[in-house]
Amino acid sequence: MDTFTLVRTEHLNHHGYLFGGAMLKWVDENAWVAATRDFPGCKFVTISMDACHFKSPVENGAILRFTIDKVDQGKTSVSYLVNVFADEPGATCEKEVFSTTVKFVRLDETGEACALPE
Repeated sequence: MDTFTLVRTEHLNHHGYLFGGAMLKWVDENAWVAATRDFPGCKFVTISMDACHFKSPVENGAILRFTIDKVDQGKTSVSYLVNVFADEPGATCEKEVFSTTVKFVRLDETGEACALPE
């Protein structure tokens, strides 16, 4: 699954580049959307994010492309590899700027882990 977002002024840090916390928020949200679409009706919470690799600063006005691919599924959990690419203003090609793996667990109505659907 691919999704996109635009980096705007309110997303920048004190150096004028994308704030890492904004990137982490978007990564978590987009991976959660993928899990929710793959398993309709399931309630998911994030339980881990592997090593986060910030590979390059991101400029204001960049269009970010998030690629989200399911990489592992257990009995109650599912993991997604998230790679982020930036198409910056004036650039002729996008560059990879971030990657991580996000893991979610399915919860039942009492907040306990429960099995994913077949």
